[in-house]
Amino acid sequence: MKDGSIYVPYDQRTGRESAVFFSRDLSSEGLRKIYARIAQVLSGKIAIKLHTGEPNGPNIIPRAWVKDLIDEKLPGAHIVETNAYYEAARHNTQLHRETIKTNGWTFAPVDIMDEFGTTMLPVKGGHWFSEMSVGKNMLDYDSLLVLTHFKGHAMGGFGGSGKNIGIGCADGKIGKAMIHTTPGQPNQWDIVEEEFMERMMESAKATVDHFAPKIAFINVMRNMSVSCDCEGIYAEPVVTPNVGILASLDIAAIDTASVDLVYAMPEKYHHALVERIESRHGLRQLSYMHELGMGNTRYTLIDIDNGDAKISQAEAVKHVKPFEG
Repeated sequence: MKDGSIYVPYDQRTGRESAVFFSRDLSSEGLRKIYARIAQVLSGKIAIKLHTGEPNGPNIIPRAWVKDLIDEKLPGAHIVETNAYYEAARHNTQLHRETIKTNGWTFAPVDIMDEFGTTMLPVKGGHWFSEMSVGKNMLDYDSLLVLTHFKGHAMGGFGGSGKNIGIGCADGKIGKAMIHTTPGQPNQWDIVEEEFMERMMESAKATVDHFAPKIAFINVMRNMSVSCDCEGIYAEPVVTPNVGILASLDIAAIDTASVDLVYAMPEKYHHALVERIESRHGLRQLSYMHELGMGNTRYTLIDIDNGDAKISQAEAVKHVKPFEG
């Protein structure tokens, strides 16, 4: 088991490279432009998995961006979610729908996938699981766009595309318990560090394999608190600079690239988020996705703002500025 607290620099990795598209344009237009680079794999009835947030959460992806994307590029798409494991404003379907309304997700259908039950998906090659419990309504869709607000996370260290579907597609009562809790003991959150990362990524693999090849990933690196969006208004203040938007057809590559861009910043900018990632052993998410055959930890970073130039991580974050709320 690899140590998830140790960052492996890019030049020390092996294997093939995947394409990861990058734009500094943090806007509705920027989201639509980068979506176009990975849209070709999506067809039929399309689900968009995003974190709709706790009531009045300040850091979620702006609703207006998502509305414009659906109106112009994805008419008929459904936003999909599952109920939360913890007791809060998304603990059950009734409360969850009230929160969805409070947060302004009223411009498109929102499907709480475990509202009417669960189903099991196989986990191929897993160590912890042979199958994962997810919201039953997942089976209603042909394609999945994983639209992720990249940020820190209290248990995962960071929340990228892997966390978005690993936790976010597991149903609220069975699947999330499988990831978080050892049966028969009282601590709901007793599974931590490398074991937690591996369980979460095995759950993500079940969803990736279910939709493949009709699945694509976007990470929005904006308002990156060390706290997850599940902490809502109680999230730690943002101190990490905004970076941009990434898109890929490779979940391991996009999450690895997002983490790499954090590490490529000057220490004064990234120390809080790096400390959160390493203290939780969150880097195990990346190495384990690669071990599970979910994708590559090497990639070509393609700058769509500048003629699709191939750029380094340092070039991508060269002009980041201190965060301003």
